[in-house]
Amino acid sequence: MTKSDRVCVGAIAGAFGVKGEVRLKSFCAEPADVASYGPLFTEDGSRSFRVTLTRPVAGGLGARLSDVTTKEEADALRGVGLYVDRARLPSLGDDEFYHADLIGLEVRDTGGALLGHVHAVHNHGAGDILEVTGGGGREALLLPFTRKVVPTVDLGARRIVADPPEELG
Repeated sequence: MTKSDRVCVGAIAGAFGVKGEVRLKSFCAEPADVASYGPLFTEDGSRSFRVTLTRPVAGGLGARLSDVTTKEEADALRGVGLYVDRARLPSLGDDEFYHADLIGLEVRDTGGALLGHVHAVHNHGAGDILEVTGGGGREALLLPFTRKVVPTVDLGARRIVADPPEELG
């Protein structure tokens, strides 16, 4: 599986308990779906895990990972992203996007001026925010990922058209 063929669907937030259980942060629309895609891989593909969810926990889901049996093994995995082959993910409807598809897209304003490229997509609970960098030496621009602010996403052209609020410009 190459890097472009995989999507990050979760991350290990740390150990939970003393028998190798982990706290898993899911990036799926339905958090429990993280366990339904088959084995999940580390970013470099060197390890894979079968995931069994155990219970909801503060900040995520409790989970058992294949071949992780001690707290120390679970602790060593803190911060590790978990990836799945893109082909195993469901097809999306119109105007729905995987965050991985947005990273690197060129962002221009409605007048055609380059604002930069999508560096990251964040979600702190109130909706997705695009972090746009590389726009003529300015600081990162944080754009709410709403239809009003981002009226056009053209994956084929690898371009986003944004209409940032004046206070962001």
